[in-house]
Amino acid sequence: MATIQAVLRKKPNKAGQFPITIRVTKDRKSSYLFTGQYIDEKFWDEKFNRVRKSHLNSIRLNNLVAKKLSEANDKLIDSDAESTGQSAQKIKNIIVGKTKMGYFEASEVFLSNLLQRKRFNQHYNQEKRLDIFKAFLGRKELSFTDLDVTLLKRFEAYLLYERKVAPRTAINYLMLIRTIYNFARKEYHVDDRNYPFGKGKIQIKFPESEKIGLNREEVQLLEMAEDLTPAQQHAVYTWLMSFYFAGIRVGDVLQLKWSDFIDNRLYYRMGKNKKLVSLANPKKVEKILEYYSISKEKRDGLIFHYLKDTNLKDEKRMATRVKTVNRNLNRRLEIVAEKLGIDKKLSMHIARHSFGNISGDKIPIQMLQKLYRHSSITTTVSYQSNFMYKETDDALEKVVDF
Repeated sequence: MATIQAVLRKKPNKAGQFPITIRVTKDRKSSYLFTGQYIDEKFWDEKFNRVRKSHLNSIRLNNLVAKKLSEANDKLIDSDAESTGQSAQKIKNIIVGKTKMGYFEASEVFLSNLLQRKRFNQHYNQEKRLDIFKAFLGRKELSFTDLDVTLLKRFEAYLLYERKVAPRTAINYLMLIRTIYNFARKEYHVDDRNYPFGKGKIQIKFPESEKIGLNREEVQLLEMAEDLTPAQQHAVYTWLMSFYFAGIRVGDVLQLKWSDFIDNRLYYRMGKNKKLVSLANPKKVEKILEYYSISKEKRDGLIFHYLKDTNLKDEKRMATRVKTVNRNLNRRLEIVAEKLGIDKKLSMHIARHSFGNISGDKIPIQMLQKLYRHSSITTTVSYQSNFMYKETDDALEKVVDF
């Protein structure tokens, strides 16, 4: 006799959360159907096989589990699987085989998981891309069978030639579509006989991205800039603070506090990967700190004023606010660049590129890895290769100098 039960499977994902599953057991052997939902182990009630009320979305999750259990039981009864001597795996296949999971249904679960993991920026960006995919299709339903190579090539052409996005951006769309497809294959065992990715189909290859940073003279123009509006000066100082510390990401710069500076060193935890970083204050940073020290008591302990009165513990609100501030900073930096005769697109993002450009091949790659806070030196080598020209320039000169 087969049994079906909701359980929390003890195989965590990379975020340390565990999958809520439907366990199918027959002859003491079990197989698992994934619901696509993950929670911390402390929120699972082992006695009653349900999500505890202390979880923020307990009602919704328990309703989902109850629905999945009901569907599985109904399909098991309809298939008369118990009377055929099927194994637990075959019973699972019978149940799964009758599940009609569409691509956009899977995408909703995928997006929900991003929210649960507090990946708010990623959720925002991916949701917008899916909206564009739906608009291209002209419908909100799509079967996995219809998601084929021809459709994806049409969508890629639409992105490149009608929406006129960059090739790298088009690749990001295809990567998202593939990620959700693979998620559905794993969690819902969708029929993937027409899987459109791989050799001879849609192959995702990243085009070489062009990373352009300011040179030494252009950074000096920013340092000595005059006749700027207060808003423009704030933007320049924010950019320089990022640059002076080897390209700190804008979200981290905006959250810098006076208490992060101890004994002429900066101590902060990176928002991207939570790494703790300590760097000595370059002398040029003192000018910026002195500029803002006059009214530091008015900014909730923050160096810059942009996040004043924002709840720093509200991660979703913070992600939205940082995005808005970054957009405004970039607009002001563009105006400053025009005033100073800098013909490169000046933005917060290229502070990191500018550090890489000026450091070039002057600093050992192992030291750059520490400054960039990269986990792998391979990442540093790949990143810095965009700015290391000396050897190739010398080789070229040896050939043509005759």
